[in-house]
Amino acid sequence: SQLHCGSRLVFARDGRLFVALGDRFSRKDDAQKLDNHIGKVVRIEPDGQVPADNPFVSTPGARPEIWSLGHRNMQGAALNPASGELWATEHGPQGGDELNRVLSGRNYGWPLLTFGRNYGTGTRIGEEGPKSGFEQPLKVWMPVSVAPSGMAFLTSDRYSGWKGSLFMGTLRGESLLRLELDGNRVVKEEALLRAANSRIRDVRQGPDGYLYVLTDSADGQLLRLQP
Repeated sequence: SQLHCGSRLVFARDGRLFVALGDRFSRKDDAQKLDNHIGKVVRIEPDGQVPADNPFVSTPGARPEIWSLGHRNMQGAALNPASGELWATEHGPQGGDELNRVLSGRNYGWPLLTFGRNYGTGTRIGEEGPKSGFEQPLKVWMPVSVAPSGMAFLTSDRYSGWKGSLFMGTLRGESLLRLELDGNRVVKEEALLRAANSRIRDVRQGPDGYLYVLTDSADGQLLRLQP
């Protein structure tokens, strides 16, 4: 399958590498199985070896690289500078886009738990939760998907009142979302750059502290946000 590659790379503070891997659409049921890397986040050493403290290294039949499971199509990932934790966004199907804290050994539900629906028919795919043994998203977008893409936490003082916010591009939503956080809670959502009418593929904080945004089109642009 050529769909749902969902791959992002993030180095943790300890130098280990998180690799997000999508469910490949037609193989969504494999996202719940530990014998493969489909719909998983894996965690490896820089040389490709398996860290001894990965959560499933002692689980019979499990791939030892696995960090978390039950993901669909992760298009954004970044380390939370306040906690050092991996945070990630993933596309739901028809609705059900998610923002998650991606923690060791946790199951994020897909396709057993999801707020998204089947394309066209709008019928349920799984339960919505909460359900014991599964993580609930920090935020979910429904009933209409925004199609989240790259994301970045702002640590600079370049923009008044924005330090500590999480920024995420959206493709279908054609905007840059600013999520104001209180610890692990999203307390406010603000849509920026709507007037550009552009799919936004990625956002990063530059070494100069400014936010840089990449649009997704045949004549794509690299934009710098002015304070």
